[in-house]
Amino acid sequence: MRRLCLFGMAMALAAGCAQSTPVAPPAGTAAPAATTLGIRPQGDTEIQPDLSQVPAEVQQVFTHIDEHIDEHVENLQKWIRQPSISNSGEGIEDSALMVKGFFDELGCQQTQVFEPGTTEYGSPANPVVYAKCDEGAEKTLMIYWMYDTMPVTQADAWIAPPFEGRLIEQAPYKKVLIGRGATNSKGPQMSQLNAFRAIKAVHGKLPVNLIFVAEGDEERMDIGLRKFVKDHPELLAGADAMLLFGSQAPSGGGGFGGGSEGCVYVELTTSGTAWGRGPTVSDIHGSNKRSVDSPAWRHIKMLASLVSDDGNTPLIDGFYEGMLPIDQWQEEELRTAAQRTDLKVAAENVGVARYISEDPYTMLKMQRFGTSFNLDGIWGGNMYAGGAGAILPNKVTSKHNFRYVPNMKGPDIVKKLRAQLDKNGYKDVDVKMIGDVPWAKMNTDHEAGRALKRAYEVMNIPHGALRADYGIGGGGGAAGGYWPAYLFGNGEVGEKVSSFAGVPIVGGGGGHGGRAHAANEYYVIEGAGRVYGMAGAEKTVAAMVYAFAGKIPPKAVSVLSVPSVASSTN
Repeated sequence: MRRLCLFGMAMALAAGCAQSTPVAPPAGTAAPAATTLGIRPQGDTEIQPDLSQVPAEVQQVFTHIDEHIDEHVENLQKWIRQPSISNSGEGIEDSALMVKGFFDELGCQQTQVFEPGTTEYGSPANPVVYAKCDEGAEKTLMIYWMYDTMPVTQADAWIAPPFEGRLIEQAPYKKVLIGRGATNSKGPQMSQLNAFRAIKAVHGKLPVNLIFVAEGDEERMDIGLRKFVKDHPELLAGADAMLLFGSQAPSGGGGFGGGSEGCVYVELTTSGTAWGRGPTVSDIHGSNKRSVDSPAWRHIKMLASLVSDDGNTPLIDGFYEGMLPIDQWQEEELRTAAQRTDLKVAAENVGVARYISEDPYTMLKMQRFGTSFNLDGIWGGNMYAGGAGAILPNKVTSKHNFRYVPNMKGPDIVKKLRAQLDKNGYKDVDVKMIGDVPWAKMNTDHEAGRALKRAYEVMNIPHGALRADYGIGGGGGAAGGYWPAYLFGNGEVGEKVSSFAGVPIVGGGGGHGGRAHAANEYYVIEGAGRVYGMAGAEKTVAAMVYAFAGKIPPKAVSVLSVPSVASSTN
């Protein structure tokens, strides 16, 4: 097992190492950074912050962000250039140290790289980076980060090297940054960090205390973070709420996330050894297929027995047991969203030819609250593109993720999969559970949610309503990709794994990025239309933390609007 060798065993259980807090310059004296990239902070946006809604101290932070935006973009470029691929381990240790350095530089008094060790799934965990920044403030905000990224699986499809951080023009944006991790999730996270840096540069301290938890296993089912939270719930104590990074939709709308779908990941393996037919020791010459059975063909037939002919419906007995219907408010929001959804544009944004359904409502319901059984990858035998080479594989393995919703459970799905394989005549196929991230419901109508809403108002970002209802989407946001909300939330969760009571969570933000897990992943640097660039993303974060600290007063409500609001409750 790899070790960082930064701390002894005793230190690994301590709260962290003391770090000196840098002395900040007096308010308003920070000089603008020298221009190197020529970034236009406002880009070509049609919206701007309403400075009349924020006090002078926040306006000073906004000005600092604009004046130092080149430096802030360079911070992201440096991070993009550090690979951090959790599936292969490439750059993980160096990246963990880099993230710890971010927190040291911010002046956090406690920073530590934790090695959780071997997880319950048998795999060694990647490091978790923890930091606590005591600003002497009344409230404490916990910040969730992931520093790992997906691998680069199709290097020839990239228009710029994935670890260069190149700035290019991509209509309608004059500048976007291309790179692995640009939107998932180094871009939004660096926007958070840059905002915190800007506040401290201008005022010497933050308006809230911070607790950072940065994991290196998000793309591996959060297996290390799960163990960290189990082992160290005391390190999360004292937080009042959690902020999850986020961004605007392509249309410019801001959301309120917090909950999560469930996801369980498995590997299926067919081998000649377990089957008792075909090659048993290793791959053999392909000419033997004339007289020898093929585990590879058996694997393909096995997979086909688990799904409908179109590949869209799992044929696993009891798969949908426990699945709850969506709530009435979710139904209403789906129908409202469907009215303004252009499926052609939506498909282009994702990079697909078309969706399964041509009805916007059905597509949105499937995307936000549906279930799925995906084939993520398959390998065995001759894996070289082009050329030839006769091989009869002795073993074939495929990867799969099941997306599920309340009140379904990942381990139960795996048991049903095992039973279905046995029923279909494939008792020899091995099933290995890689990890499980249970679902979590979240109420977004709380102090942190209202602070994010206030930030959207300041930034003139269109947004929906906060919700007191506990739902996966949190105010209508898509369940989308899973995240480990079940480890931190105070709402209903699919599994409780530690004594940490949980806190309210809200996710969202300004700025935009796209093509997560795909080639040419990007983060918008200079915004356009109703979508902010990086400067706007940072200002949204700054506005949110000041609002959470109670330093941005609630938006004035027009007297004329009161009767309509009151009558709507009758």
